[in-house]
Amino acid sequence: MAEALLRHHLASAGVEASVSSAGLHPGGRPATQHGVACMAARGLDLSGHVSRQLARELVDAADLVIAMAREHVREVAVLDPDALARTFTLKELVALGERTGPREADGPLDAWLRRAGQGRDTKRLLGVGHDPELDVEDPIGRDRTAYEATAEELDDLLGRLVTLIAKEPST
Repeated sequence: MAEALLRHHLASAGVEASVSSAGLHPGGRPATQHGVACMAARGLDLSGHVSRQLARELVDAADLVIAMAREHVREVAVLDPDALARTFTLKELVALGERTGPREADGPLDAWLRRAGQGRDTKRLLGVGHDPELDVEDPIGRDRTAYEATAEELDDLLGRLVTLIAKEPST
């Protein structure tokens, strides 16, 4: 759902970007019925989605890695410790970005990420279980209501993120 929503928000802002998703479990699975239905209700087609497992090559190719939970950030750091500077949970990045301010119109993304990540407390990424300040609740295995709640949260957070990172159109 996050991939489809991010792609939608970027396109709405006129930002051309490559967006893909991966998780910790073996890939090859379709999106869940509830996930497809939630996105269809928003006019987004998730019916052809097939999951992929996180791999070093995906991390290396990414300018920014947005994780849904701390466990995902930790796995990225295991695959490539140097990627931690460009890997954040979605909630963490939005909070840091809103404190830092939006990306400058002529500023590169990596400079904005460094600025947003200055003084970042990476120790907060340790621990087990769900941290509501840093992790998006995973609706897998739950009912449609849980998917709708997660989709709403993702839509809000990703919209805010795109507002922060999208360059203003030149006048």
